[in-house]
Amino acid sequence: MQRSLVGVLRWMPLPLIYCGMALFVVPFYMLFNHQGYISQYHYFRRRFGRTPGRAFLDVYLNHVRFGQIILDRFAFYGGRRFKLIIEGNERFMSKTYEPEGMMQFGAHVGNFELAGYMLSQDRKRINALVFGGETGTVMQNRVRIFDQQNLRLILTGEGMDHVYEMNRALADGEIVSMHGDRLFGSQKAIPCQVLGATALLPMGPFILAASREVPVFCTFVMKESVNTYHIYVHQLERLAGAPVREQAAALAQAFGDRLTDILQRYPHQWLNYYEFWQNE
Repeated sequence: MQRSLVGVLRWMPLPLIYCGMALFVVPFYMLFNHQGYISQYHYFRRRFGRTPGRAFLDVYLNHVRFGQIILDRFAFYGGRRFKLIIEGNERFMSKTYEPEGMMQFGAHVGNFELAGYMLSQDRKRINALVFGGETGTVMQNRVRIFDQQNLRLILTGEGMDHVYEMNRALADGEIVSMHGDRLFGSQKAIPCQVLGATALLPMGPFILAASREVPVFCTFVMKESVNTYHIYVHQLERLAGAPVREQAAALAQAFGDRLTDILQRYPHQWLNYYEFWQNE
């Protein structure tokens, strides 16, 4: 089915596919995926103060946007390209001339994977940490496109191999790219303020960045229109000379602050379908 979707998206206009998805797929999904629906409903009610009726509409618009982002990924597999508006990438690119490694954090907002497809540089290899349980169609297309972009996949698994690979990449002066907003494997976390409430961010990535003392960036790829994405790149400031755990906590909160900014601009592109904030 996914291979057929790639084929269809080669010739069918995206707005037409979007329309069918919004009218038929999203209502069906909302009816039978109550857990994801309820967490998004709470997100709009508690973080943005929406009324019940407005929150319900926002949940629908969130699901529509999520569907569009997924369709865009398969459209890219079929050869479609998108216009990019890039903001703040100059500092990131300047760091690629330096010998030390780098870390780049994304989040489950917008279309972070598209950055790996469309932003390229040949000075430092990017090592992207990805979930190893995707379908064959997705993994084959990822490998095919990433091979052209000086980008290597590190697959997460039950063991610690991915941790060793990330350490090796940083020691070799390469870039490690991963999400910084979701606990995976180890449940060690750093409490941070995101949208005015406490959330838990994974400790491991920020400890790794602090202990290695490498430059840290966050990148958000947000959908603006049918054919346009806006990419925001920010360098996270660190507490020079502080203990590693304090540096990690500061980096995590800086990431949380940037995440707050982007969610205030694009509230419907929050794609964590579970109760993200604590005590809720």
